[in-house]
Amino acid sequence: MYIYQLENWPNFSWNKEQIANLLAQLRHLQGRLVGGMESIGFQFREEALLKTLTEDVIKSSEIEGEILDHSQVRSSVARHLGMERAALEISDRNVEGVVEMVLDATQKFDLFLTKERLLGWHSSLFPSNRSGFTKIKAGAWRTGPVQVISGYLGKETVYFDGPPAERVDQEMGLFLDWVNGDLTTDPVLKSAIAHLWFVTIHPFEDGNGRIGRAIADLMLARSEGNGSRFYSLSAQIQRERKKYYAILEKTQKGSLDITPWIEWFFGCLERALENALSTLHNVVYKAEFWDHLSEASLNERQRKIINRILDGFDGKLTSSKWAKLAKCSQDTAYRDILDLVGMGILIKNAEGGRSTSYSLVLPEMKGKPLS
Repeated sequence: MYIYQLENWPNFSWNKEQIANLLAQLRHLQGRLVGGMESIGFQFREEALLKTLTEDVIKSSEIEGEILDHSQVRSSVARHLGMERAALEISDRNVEGVVEMVLDATQKFDLFLTKERLLGWHSSLFPSNRSGFTKIKAGAWRTGPVQVISGYLGKETVYFDGPPAERVDQEMGLFLDWVNGDLTTDPVLKSAIAHLWFVTIHPFEDGNGRIGRAIADLMLARSEGNGSRFYSLSAQIQRERKKYYAILEKTQKGSLDITPWIEWFFGCLERALENALSTLHNVVYKAEFWDHLSEASLNERQRKIINRILDGFDGKLTSSKWAKLAKCSQDTAYRDILDLVGMGILIKNAEGGRSTSYSLVLPEMKGKPLS
């Protein structure tokens, strides 16, 4: 028996004291992240927003086994946000559709979530009325049975069956009434409940996971009163995909006390926020580093390579690597390096000879350099 077959469905319950402590910690992390983002310059904040939304779109689709082109997604997000300088590629209609849904959910978080809005999201996800090679009816509730599965064709794992199709419209009516009408439940908690509730109903033939995560993001945006996304719940769920499906399956076959689900969801969200805070520290460090070098006369090659080091550089920096990355001659690379050594920006490492390498001199600042 699944939870939607229980007598008191959908009257969920949870351990309020246990959840309250976890919720307070999440609210604290949200505050730290939002406050930290407000402290950095507009350009860095804009770049962080573009990076987060791009990752959110890509990872949410990846959970469902669909791999999107990173450069197309980034260009599409940039165009929709008015960042024309970053919109370098034309995106196909499928990419545009996912981006439109995610941005509508996060940027217009204060609007009611309605049946029409959800059907519009679904149409955006499947502009050709196809999911892979399968023809589906986009922009409409499903009319047949559905199963929640993961894995590739022929190796799928079935986690649970959705409610009968004839119940979907009524079930979604109850769900949307709660989403728009319940003003007493903290929006972060509503994010956890809404995602589970929507995925349980599974109202569409396909795309339920992506739309469910967009609903969760909408609730999180409401909790912050801000459409700017600086952390990606979908990316964290992708990292914990097996545990995500395991807790979903366990919850579907359990009781209406969904404390374990909320605990897992809050834990996943906490890890997403902590990852974002770590990135923020690096962004702050990078901004301070360039401020520290504001009076240094550097050419474009030098700025490019220093940025690569600050963003996380694999291996040791040698003149040959410099030449390759900067697309210049070995002699030019060597002159660039010696120039930076003379300014105290680079330092020659202890080993010499053919293995001569250099490191960036990293001053003490509020942020921290990438490890």
